[in-house]
Amino acid sequence: DQQWRVSSTEAPNWNKRDFNDSSWEAAKVLGAYGMAPWGEVGWAERSILPARLLRKDFGVDGQVKRATLYVSGLGLFEAYLNGKRVSNDALAPALSDYDKRVFYLTYDVRNLLRPGRNALGIILGNGRFFAPRHKVPTFTRTFGYPKLLLQLEMELADGGLARVTTDESWKVTTDGPIRANNEYDGEVYDARREMEGWNRPGFRESGWLPARVVISPVGALAAQPFESIRVTDTLRPIGVTEPLPNVYVFDMGQNMVGWCRLTVTGPQGSRVTLRHAERLRPDGTVYMDNLRSAEAADTYILKGTGTELYEPRFTYHGFRYVEMKGFLGKPTPASLVGREVHDDVEEHVDFTTSNPTINQIYRNVVWGAKDNYRSIPTDCPQRDERQGWLGDRSAESRGEPYMFDVAALYAKWVDDFADSQDAQGSISDVSPAYWPFYFDNVTWPSSFIIIPDHLYDQYGDLRVIEKHYDGMRKWITHMRTYLKGDLMPRDVYGDWCVPPESPELIHSNDPARKTDGTLLGTTYYYHLLRLMVRFATLLGRQGDADEYSQLADRISMAFHKTYFHATKGQYSNGSQTSSVLPLAFGMVPEPDRQSVSQALIRKIEEQNKGHVGTGLIGGQWLMQTLSESGHAGVAYEIASQQTYPSWGYMASHGATTIWELWNGDTANPA
Repeated sequence: DQQWRVSSTEAPNWNKRDFNDSSWEAAKVLGAYGMAPWGEVGWAERSILPARLLRKDFGVDGQVKRATLYVSGLGLFEAYLNGKRVSNDALAPALSDYDKRVFYLTYDVRNLLRPGRNALGIILGNGRFFAPRHKVPTFTRTFGYPKLLLQLEMELADGGLARVTTDESWKVTTDGPIRANNEYDGEVYDARREMEGWNRPGFRESGWLPARVVISPVGALAAQPFESIRVTDTLRPIGVTEPLPNVYVFDMGQNMVGWCRLTVTGPQGSRVTLRHAERLRPDGTVYMDNLRSAEAADTYILKGTGTELYEPRFTYHGFRYVEMKGFLGKPTPASLVGREVHDDVEEHVDFTTSNPTINQIYRNVVWGAKDNYRSIPTDCPQRDERQGWLGDRSAESRGEPYMFDVAALYAKWVDDFADSQDAQGSISDVSPAYWPFYFDNVTWPSSFIIIPDHLYDQYGDLRVIEKHYDGMRKWITHMRTYLKGDLMPRDVYGDWCVPPESPELIHSNDPARKTDGTLLGTTYYYHLLRLMVRFATLLGRQGDADEYSQLADRISMAFHKTYFHATKGQYSNGSQTSSVLPLAFGMVPEPDRQSVSQALIRKIEEQNKGHVGTGLIGGQWLMQTLSESGHAGVAYEIASQQTYPSWGYMASHGATTIWELWNGDTANPA
């Protein structure tokens, strides 16, 4: 069987011992495959697979001076030593392209060991390794069935060394209480199947089977380079209603990400089901249409032994409201609390103004940003998607460091971009490339260059640029083959989600509201070339800097000649975005900057009545461009609006995060 490889660089602030290829020599990859009794049901629209329990008893001869546990459980794991959890990490390890990189975590477990008999226990969940979907809503890559690699290194007080590794002596079962676990659909937990003491020494493994050595993942092992996901807060409901008989709806008061902790009593075999939603229907029941195929439901089956507590392990939900069915009696607000779960990044700023609307918008931004930290910045936490879309966070990555310490998180995500790069240089629009969207447009993959630039500006860290410069150059060279007449026609998504002309639309059909795709591609490609000039100069590659500078000059001239209307002071059709991007990227000749800026202001004030008129692309640059061009007052006017379309409109309609759509309360949920 193929051995997993491991990087020679240990994660910062963890055990400093060099853990290299030879260190893993004794460990073998454990897992299970085949049909019953392992529990696979094959690929369907939903992938149902119970969690695996693995365990091993071992002896320790004497006092332990040091002990370090190295563990990678795919897709997700929870580790125990002598019945105690070794950490409070959740949804570990971090997401990655498992064909390129597999993360392990390192724990100091000396205080959990004792002389004599000890026991290791591991629960394996599916995560994204065993994909939650195959074809819905699109083709999704899967990597295999759950697997475990573990090594425990012990230094004894008498100077001796001892080691415990995964091998065929471990025992495994899929007959535990987690009957299904899926990040889109939730967990099914049957408490009647709990095995008291399964992770403690001396447990009788009746019905358990010997673990099997299986083929390892292709990706190289690497230490997880940033803090794990954890439960960061507990939210108590602000109200409980009963819209239908014996159907209760809990309002957490905040759109959040994570799961709920249930407190319940009842007879054995009773079922309590929790469904999670962001909105309510007019009759007070939960609104699920916008979740598409995601069930977003957790089911707990009682064992009937007094008060029982339940929290899921291997799923998460985006929700404000929770529907409870099957609860015996009338629940109280204490029966269910929300558990906020995201990457444990430090929030290091407080912000308030005299304007309540802006204060609420800021809070919505904070919640929307942090609750999409899932070891990558995701696009959404609630429906059957939850992907690392590159375009959603390109310019936003400059603002987030003001709120959170995201240096390590974003540096890791840039590694994911590089892992997705193919032999031709193409970058997937989604990374890790669970949805392999290699469309060769410019705006979404631009994050491969824009985000390292922001990390350098915000943290002064050149290492990400140094590490990925060659990959960036490869992508720039690949995209250069698409230039036509020094213009870049490659665009797929447009200015995503411009405010449409009708409240039920998602995308506008009005040409006046849209921005030309070649304009988007050309302005972005120009900006990226200017960033490459900067990177090449920083790295002492003057030849590259000259090459990119000359190409950028040609593109700027062709762009201005093709799109600029001098009499109107506008580019192309004069959409807000068609003015914002040339101004933001320094493409407007100095004599024309004032006229273009004034055309943008007229568009905002006269046609849009002081409101935003951009989608995702223009919106990421709008406010800073207005401020830097001397129109901070207009930026403030846009930020203060409470009527559609605006961030304040969302807040005034009960939003506690930022919607994907300006008309997120009326657009077609399909």
